[in-house]
Amino acid sequence: MRKWLKIALLDLLLLLLIGMEYHCAETKMVQNRDVEAEIDTFGEGTVSQTTPKKIALTFDDGPSAIYTTRLLDGLRKRGVHATFFLLGEKVEQYPDIVRTMYEDGHLIGNHTYSHMQLTSANMDRFEEELRKTDEAVYAITGEHTEYVRPPYGIWNKRYEEDLNMLPVLWNVDPKDWCTPDAGTVITRITEHAEENAIILLHDCYASSVEAALRVVDILQAQGYEFVTVDELIME
Repeated sequence: MRKWLKIALLDLLLLLLIGMEYHCAETKMVQNRDVEAEIDTFGEGTVSQTTPKKIALTFDDGPSAIYTTRLLDGLRKRGVHATFFLLGEKVEQYPDIVRTMYEDGHLIGNHTYSHMQLTSANMDRFEEELRKTDEAVYAITGEHTEYVRPPYGIWNKRYEEDLNMLPVLWNVDPKDWCTPDAGTVITRITEHAEENAIILLHDCYASSVEAALRVVDILQAQGYEFVTVDELIME
């Protein structure tokens, strides 16, 4: 009797063990399915595919013997390209800076020869200043200037056909030329920065160069990519 009781108890224990193993295996399968479902639902969403917001830094009135060189060094370290609208008379004074600017991959534009403001009385002289500046840049880089920053934003469309040049204005102006405080310039830019914005600065002031490089650091951290103006205009 005891022998049969032992056998019965062993059989019962075996059935219990088999049941527990089956239950564990089934639970594991359910958990695996839950994990797979999570991957299917959330896996792709965890990878950020955001496209950088493009923005352009532009500099007028250069090159400057001191400040433009400092600016070029800072932009090179940050892997950033900008657009420089140069005065012809300064191009002739500092050809090595213009050559470095070109070799670094920056876009070189035309800002007339002597910062002439266009009026109805000087249209021919204005055109001659654009041509003269273009020739000075071409002699150094081997490329013509296709983009113009007209002084004070005054332009006549006739030059677009006569000279095959396009005007480039701006929509963020921190008025860096009238404040020596880099912090003020930075605030004015960062408060108005937006995708496809064109920022107006001047590379002939120490505060402007300091502000420009700090703005690059700030906006890059916010997901902006700095490009030359042709990348914005031609899109």
